This record gives sequence, structure tokens and C-alpha cells, in this order.
Amino acid sequence: MNLFESFQIRDITFRNRVAVSPMCEYSCQDGFANDWHLVHLGARAVGGAGTVLTEAIAVVPEGRISPADLGIWSDAHIDKLIPIVRFLREQGAIAGTQLAHAGFKASTGVPWREHGKPVPVDQGGWRPVYSSTTRPFTPDAIQPEALTPEGIARVAQAFAEGARRSLDAGFELVEVHGAHGYLVHQFLSPLVNTRTDQYGGSFENRTRIVREIIEAVRKVWPERLPLWLRISASDWTEGGWTIEDSIALARQVKPLGVDLIDTSSGGIVPTAKIPLGPGYQTAFAERIRREAGILTGAVGLITSPEQAQHIVATGQADVVLLARELLRDPYWPLRAAHILKQPIVWPKQYERARW
Repeated sequence: MNLFESFQIRDITFRNRVAVSPMCEYSCQDGFANDWHLVHLGARAVGGAGTVLTEAIAVVPEGRISPADLGIWSDAHIDKLIPIVRFLREQGAIAGTQLAHAGFKASTGVPWREHGKPVPVDQGGWRPVYSSTTRPFTPDAIQPEALTPEGIARVAQAFAEGARRSLDAGFELVEVHGAHGYLVHQFLSPLVNTRTDQYGGSFENRTRIVREIIEAVRKVWPERLPLWLRISASDWTEGGWTIEDSIALARQVKPLGVDLIDTSSGGIVPTAKIPLGPGYQTAFAERIRREAGILTGAVGLITSPEQAQHIVATGQADVVLLARELLRDPYWPLRAAHILKQPIVWPKQYERARW
């Protein structure tokens, strides 16, 4: 495999294996996309990325990380997303949404303003927030309420409604966010999930919510379109979720219609010791790909063209997702293709600046 060769998932052809990882922009009001999102996401499509994913887009208002997050809990949100999707597709990129619910990490502030602390209700925050159980993320975080089975069913339906609205907006890819300590991860991890009902205890029970969300989404998301799942492959904490759990989960969800596991890690407890370094999560993607027989995406401190090419050429992952590197350089794919001597189509408006 080469980084800049096209590939196909279901009926969708991706022009290359570089994807824009979802990154919160904290720039919305009431969940509505705006000019910032058009320019931010559009620049990465112009820059040559094959896939452009939105930031985590909340399926219910209380599922936002912050009051400034993108939302898709209402049909009213669709119209603001349509021109963004249209522009991404005009530039040759596949447009995707990352459907999400923040769980006990919800109702926190914008990092550069409230530094991620809980937001009071009179300043735009909300109560309650929900989780698998009543354990808060940190001692000073909001005390969550445990979702009832009926509440879990409503969450699954909200993900399905988010997928339906994504389809109406023109997106050709949806990703379910099951990582980074957000709601789905709060059910998966035994560090947080201490339930004793059908959603707690055993691996089968703790993963039930994922299967129910995937099944609900696939009922409205066409068979011809890809569905990805982002997970935290390890909690990096003794007694937590492990890579072996991730492999087993991938085997469960593949027959339900998941096409690719977007492989991240951590986020469920603030005390985790994560060995950060170039490609520190790539080995997880490789094991899931090999042992579960499913496509994977590698993410995390992937910065150089040579590193990204090595990941796909050696079969460690099928896609590389870049985040901060694409904030620093929206045109990284154009530069990377030149360095790697691989073909890439430039926007005709920029051809006069080609190498």
C-alpha cells in the first residue's frame, strides 16, 4: 500500500489514505456550524486530505463536551452543514461526521477561556450529565447520573438520528466516537463501569451499548456507505480496558457493519501514564488489523511523510489520521506527496505554485 493510492470501502472511493482526525474547535453557538468550520475543514480538503472528519458532533445537546461544540441533535443543524459538505466534496475529499456523546465529560468550558472546568448553568452549562454509573471523571467534576436502560435506548436512537441527519447533509462517512473517556468508553471500561445490570460486569454486557448503537445507526445509514468506530485501544491503567478487549470488540462489531476501527487510546482516567512518542498508538492499530481482520486507522503523533508512508506500506494500518500536524500545515498532503514522489492532484487554482 502507498499513502497516496486510492482505495475503496463499500461504494466509496477515497483518493488517498490521509484523513483529518476530528478536532474540537469550540466555535459554535447552539451547535450550529458556521464560517469557521467551512474554512477550517475546507482548507484541509484543498490541502489534499482524502478524508475530512468533523469534530465530535453531539447527538443530543447534553452530549456536547462544551457549550461551543458542534451539534446534530436537530434537523435545524442540517442546513449549515450542507455547504461545508458540498465544498469538501468539490475538492475531492470524502466528508465525514464523528457522532458523539461526552457523558461525564460534558458541560465543561472552552480550553482557552474556562480551561476545561465545569460550566455553571447560568453561564451556559447544564445539569445533569450522564454516564454508565455515578462516578465523576475527577473529584471536582460534575457528579453524573447513571443512564437507565431506557436512557441508553434513547442514546442509541439519538446516534441513529444523527446518522440520518448526516446523510441528509450529504456526508458519505460516519464515525461513532467510542474513545477518550466519553460516554461509550464509560460503558466499555471496567475502571468506570461498575453496573450490575445487562450493561455492566462482563465484557459482553459492557460492550452491549456499542452493538446497540451500531445496529441503530446501520438501520438508517445505507449499506453502500462506510461506518467507522473510534476506540481507545487501551486505558493505560491496570484493571482497565486492554488491547485484547479492543480486538474482541472489533470482532463483534465487524459483522454488524463497522468497516474500520479508528485506533486511539486513553482518556478514561486522568491518572493514566501514557508513553507519548511518535506513532505510540500504531501498534494497537496493527494488532487489531491483523487479529480481528478489519481495516484500521492509526492516529497519534504522526508527523512526517516518511512515518505515515511506513505505517501503511508495512500494513500497520490502512489509513493515517493527522490532527495537530494538519493544524500546523493544512497542505501537508501536498507536501508529503512531493517528498514521497507519489502522485497527487493539486487544486487548479494552486497549480502555478506546484513544485
